Amino acid sequence: MHSNLSPAAFLIEHQALFDSLPPGPVLDLACGHGRNALYLARKGIPVWCADRNPEALAAIAAIAEAERLPIVCWQLDLEQPDSAPLAGRQFAAIVVCHYLHRPLMPALQAALLPQGIIFYETFLSQQAQIGKPSNPDFLLKPGELKQHFASLQPLHYVEGEHQQPHRFSAQLIARNHAH
Repeated sequence: MHSNLSPAAFLIEHQALFDSLPPGPVLDLACGHGRNALYLARKGIPVWCADRNPEALAAIAAIAEAERLPIVCWQLDLEQPDSAPLAGRQFAAIVVCHYLHRPLMPALQAALLPQGIIFYETFLSQQAQIGKPSNPDFLLKPGELKQHFASLQPLHYVEGEHQQPHRFSAQLIARNHAH
């Protein structure tokens, strides 16, 4: 059972930012087994869990039902060519951990409500030296994450080597200051 996986450390460290969000749900994109979504929902924040894995979503839905959590499970393949899965949808915040699909970057920004916040952490190219993932399609170049969201107001940015678990990653938290 994966329910004991703790949420991303940078979400916990910056959880106060969730108090300043506009009204609306949080999107946990490529949510996996839901460690971040469950953490947020247990704080009373409505969360949409998007993932293509039906088994993982079913497990999240079962926990959400048992605990009466405000979670919507959304089975979605984010990498279908010519699809626009987020078109017309708006979220107060978007959380992305350990997932990178570059064609989706503009859609993520467009799906943020005014004053909405993106929380994004994924692997850097140096990760290939110590383990998985090693495919360059899933690894950021130095400075790349910041460039993708350059028009947003950065609230937190750190890039480099992290411990527990040992990884090379970039973390970005940025606010959509569009009105």
